[in-house]
Amino acid sequence: MPVEPPASPWVFPGPDRWDPDDDLVGMGGDLEPGTLLAAYRAGLFPMPVGGRRDPMAWWSPVRRGVLPLDGLRVSRSLRRALRDHEIRVDTAFGEVLAACADPRRPQGWIDGRVRAAYLRLHELGWVHSVEAWRDERLVGGLYGVQIGGLFAGESMFHRERDASKVALVGLVERLRDEHADLRLLDTQWQTPHLASLGVVEVSRAEYLARLAAALPLPPVVGPQQG
Repeated sequence: MPVEPPASPWVFPGPDRWDPDDDLVGMGGDLEPGTLLAAYRAGLFPMPVGGRRDPMAWWSPVRRGVLPLDGLRVSRSLRRALRDHEIRVDTAFGEVLAACADPRRPQGWIDGRVRAAYLRLHELGWVHSVEAWRDERLVGGLYGVQIGGLFAGESMFHRERDASKVALVGLVERLRDEHADLRLLDTQWQTPHLASLGVVEVSRAEYLARLAAALPLPPVVGPQQG
């Protein structure tokens, strides 16, 4: 089971104080484990907007991207790719995180602060990698925060075509249990690429309501669960 860290000294403003037209809801604080967990439980996530000396930004998109567990679109080519890959969980978390944080990636946002923070959360059991392996090589994967029935996807990467999508299919398969209708797979925003996979937008209010229903559920992603 995950280890609950000390509580955060910071207090996030409630939804009644968020600008209804702005995805950005706060600045400052820290990336300690307790602060991160409090943020996700409140419907927020961090993403830097400047350099290391700039305060951290906290976001709750007005239109939130979520992937319905019964809405994942699996193309014919992706079905073929699934047969050639093995899905593993948490066997190469550091490598997945490093690949997602590669500074050569366009629009990369995972800086040293973020990388260190999520590594700590992984060590406490709150962050997991889902990995696509082929011929004993890591060729794609993703990582995200799991709190109860919430899996908040943070980033994904691929070294071969469709490998990150293979990892996503592996994640969705693990989330599809008897509580699947209440589980919440969060993608932060909907992009054209994510929309092609079935990601939809929901309002901030709907997201927060679904989050409240998901948090009490038992977690299912982890090395013990497969």
